[in-house]
Amino acid sequence: MKKAIENTFAEIEPNKLKDNVFKLIGIDYMLITAGTPTSFNTMTAGWGGFGFLWGKNVCFCFIRPNRYTYNFVEKSNYFTLSFFDNKYKDVLNFCGSKSGRDTDKVKETGLSPVKGTAGIYFAEARLVFLCKKIYYQDINPKGFINKKIDKNYPNKDYHRMYTGEIIKCLVK
Repeated sequence: MKKAIENTFAEIEPNKLKDNVFKLIGIDYMLITAGTPTSFNTMTAGWGGFGFLWGKNVCFCFIRPNRYTYNFVEKSNYFTLSFFDNKYKDVLNFCGSKSGRDTDKVKETGLSPVKGTAGIYFAEARLVFLCKKIYYQDINPKGFINKKIDKNYPNKDYHRMYTGEIIKCLVK
């Protein structure tokens, strides 16, 4: 594990970002990572959002309980969201299609994990959010006003939504 190299990134206020958050999450995707330097996992995600809630800059991410990363996020007070340039699309596809239960994603992709002040992220990322968990809520299908949404859950494995306070935003 590399030593904290946050100094290779510039810290900025989240409201200074120039990125389109709809593109970041819905098209570019992100890696959600949680755990400790000796035991962590990462997964690709394309559902989430950013906003302002309870007087804090926050992010929202969604993880199904059967995902290996779920247990890491459950046990940790922190998680990170890492965003990459398009040249890492194959890495993101790999991390979204392989389970950390069976595969060493870092070894297979060549990603360089970094221990930040609050969580693990990757040196190759161009944008990182270090987040402190402040809330979670399980998706309840009774709340689907549009019942067609349930087609996203043929196995009834409803996501857990995590709200994280953005405690640091890093850019290259």
